[in-house]
Amino acid sequence: MTADRRTLLKYGLASFAALQAAALGEKRAAAAPADAPITIDRNPGYQRIACEEAWTTKELVAAQLEWTESPAAREQPYVASMTRGFAGNARFQEPLQDLGAGRIAAMDRLGIQKQVLMLTAPGVQVLAPGVGTALARDANDQMAAAIAKYPDRLAGLTVIAPQDPQGAVKELERGITELDLKGAIVNSHIGGEYLDERKFWPLLEAAAALDAPIYIQPTAPPAAMGRDYVWRGLEGALAGFSHEVWLHTMGIITSGALDAFPNLKIVIGHMGEGMPLLMYRFDYMQMLAERPNARDIPEGTKLTRKISEYMRDNLYITTSGMAWAPAIEFCQDVLGVDHVLYAMDYPYQMDDFEVVATDTVPIPYEDKKKLFQTNAERLFNL
Repeated sequence: MTADRRTLLKYGLASFAALQAAALGEKRAAAAPADAPITIDRNPGYQRIACEEAWTTKELVAAQLEWTESPAAREQPYVASMTRGFAGNARFQEPLQDLGAGRIAAMDRLGIQKQVLMLTAPGVQVLAPGVGTALARDANDQMAAAIAKYPDRLAGLTVIAPQDPQGAVKELERGITELDLKGAIVNSHIGGEYLDERKFWPLLEAAAALDAPIYIQPTAPPAAMGRDYVWRGLEGALAGFSHEVWLHTMGIITSGALDAFPNLKIVIGHMGEGMPLLMYRFDYMQMLAERPNARDIPEGTKLTRKISEYMRDNLYITTSGMAWAPAIEFCQDVLGVDHVLYAMDYPYQMDDFEVVATDTVPIPYEDKKKLFQTNAERLFNL
């Protein structure tokens, strides 16, 4: 790490500590000097389980790059552009493809006991159905082999190709029952389609029956959505990623899928992509949508509960990219402490100051242990 980077992190930690204290209304904040070392507590009394940690395979990267040159990629220009950027970036690809000693060393340095592995965007979902399913199976086999080598350090979610719904169901069943994987990873939209559409409901049904959480990770917006984001430079983490996952998640909720499959668990990162902040408004507009001509709820869908109730029962969120005490405390309050989990977003974010910042969130020890460890153990059957 460069001196400039280290200085930035130290100032960032000091500023973060002051921000947390101010947000809580504390009368004084002990800001660390800018040159103070960033020290991770190696014995905090809980394990740090990071729940949105990215990886990929060289075979999949090659297939993704080949796809970017195909006619099909022209129909998803923003996903293709993102894919070229990610797949061709050695700074990310080296840690993404390392499920061995390098990853474990990084975890040790950052005080992470276990990672829950999630195939990075765009995953297999940009590929033709048969190709996607075959590469999903290969990826799962590679991941399972790495987990077998480091069973105390790694767990993983099943890679599936939703564009092949029947194949995705079979691969999810294999992942859970044969490979001991812990859920499913979906890199959000499937060529501009979402899991609320009825042709994907067999996958939702299977996930609920297998008690397999579905984690929805962001990807670049589909063509119909992305144009107005791209020219403003907002298609990534500034806006497009969050809004695209927000649409996907809200689509599932308002489709009635959680009435059909009440045990289904949906997980999203980045502190719930802003959704917890809007729970009051969701319920208010849902009430108005029962009036004639309202279109907030899809025509023909009659939800049996408030949107906030589905969120508290079926939605789990992680802190990936959001090591910020006010947001963590708020989400624990409105969703419940059992529904907020720690994540780092390795290797896209892997900063020691974020670990320390989350360690120092001023919440009771039992709630902090849930955040870092026991919620993940329960949700992902670790």
